[in-house]
Amino acid sequence: MNFIKKIISLFLISFLLIGCGSYFNQPVTQQKARTGEVTPSSKKLKELPLPKEPIVVGVYNFKDQTGQYKNVENGSTFSTAVSQGATTMLIKSLEDSKWFTPIERENLPNLLNERNIIRSTRDEYRKNKNPNEPNLPPLLYAGILLEGGIVSYDSNIITGGLGARYFGVGASTQYRQDRITVYLRAVSTSNGRVLKTVYISKTILSQAVDASLFRYVNFQRLLEVETGYTKNEPVQLAMKDAIDKAVEALIIEGINDNLWKVKEGEDPNNQLVQDYYKEKEIEQSTLLYNRIQTQRDYKNYFSFTANAPIFYGDYTTKRLGYGFSLGYARKFSNHFNLQLNTTFQELRYGETFSKKFFDISLNGEFVLLPFDKFTPTVYAGAGIMFDLDKKGNRTPTVYPPPKKVQVGLSFMYYASQSVGIKMFAESNLTFSDNLDLVENGKRDDYYLNFGLGINYYFGRKKIKEEIMNPELIEE
Repeated sequence: MNFIKKIISLFLISFLLIGCGSYFNQPVTQQKARTGEVTPSSKKLKELPLPKEPIVVGVYNFKDQTGQYKNVENGSTFSTAVSQGATTMLIKSLEDSKWFTPIERENLPNLLNERNIIRSTRDEYRKNKNPNEPNLPPLLYAGILLEGGIVSYDSNIITGGLGARYFGVGASTQYRQDRITVYLRAVSTSNGRVLKTVYISKTILSQAVDASLFRYVNFQRLLEVETGYTKNEPVQLAMKDAIDKAVEALIIEGINDNLWKVKEGEDPNNQLVQDYYKEKEIEQSTLLYNRIQTQRDYKNYFSFTANAPIFYGDYTTKRLGYGFSLGYARKFSNHFNLQLNTTFQELRYGETFSKKFFDISLNGEFVLLPFDKFTPTVYAGAGIMFDLDKKGNRTPTVYPPPKKVQVGLSFMYYASQSVGIKMFAESNLTFSDNLDLVENGKRDDYYLNFGLGINYYFGRKKIKEEIMNPELIEE
């Protein structure tokens, strides 16, 4: 019993140490004001090379277009899900990039009114009216307008948790993920043409961890302990990160379209664009729940597996056998393969009896998730078994060769484009009750087969009509 208590205590301690950064830095005093946090995209934005010439841009309104309100468990709220200060964040990002010269357009009436006050004050209180005195300098005008906004805020796109409790001692964790999407476009003020549009998505994570102890330590002595923490990613920082990333994408895609250039010349241009589109290709091949998609453009594969069959026949004692398989498969579509498989195996019956078989089978494979790194495959087929024991031996040969059908499930992990590691389980149903040389009852003999193997893919083809992701467009 003491050993179990120690295990539970260690479990609770390790559970809390998972989030020790938050747990051991709990606020116990008031904190002074500080400068705003820098997001990962902010750092990349500030590290961009300088432009050949900064572009004068105007931002009238980069607004919340979601109409979304905060989710509350009870009642209703008029608080919006996202900040209404997206225009201010965008202007800050433009300023940080050093690629743009933002001009005031959000509160343009205030600016124009103040300039009128300056003019009227000068006219009324100027003592010496000098006709040669210069007027107020003209306002800058924008060659490009930046439009767009926050187009979606999706709550609870994924939720989950984990917990355990034993004799009043337990711990649990919960998480929730939201998602924000930002669109940004550049519009030419000379002709109104949309020069470039980009969109960026950012997830927002919330986590909760708690542990508790509820236990009678003595008669009428109850011990109750609770601890935990909740951590929510600030929506404002998620917005700032998405807007910074959108500005970075707009700059680099504009370089690629020759809308503007880097100050140092063509080499930094090319390197910047190459790195960006390499990252973009990875991001666009990743589905919503961080599932990385990879186009597998191979037409064939060889497979080698180590097998462990368990025979079910007329003997009551079941023993694990051994074997190995070699196979060749041809890919006909992203979801369907046809495989020819040869297997050598030893089936073991009873306490000491065993027989060796060689079988040939043909399987149709249906790949459920052909572009994922980890994918399940369902397969089925038919084959024929040959007894390797000769007729002159002490053990008679099973003849004629029994036929069989098999159905199985495998799980493949792609270690690289050309190498995959798989484990499988299958059921082999034979049309013979004489596989163990004993005929008893009405049911035919069968065996289960488990194994681990490796696939080698070859015969690469050119990608023509099939695209793994409708949003993935090769640049």
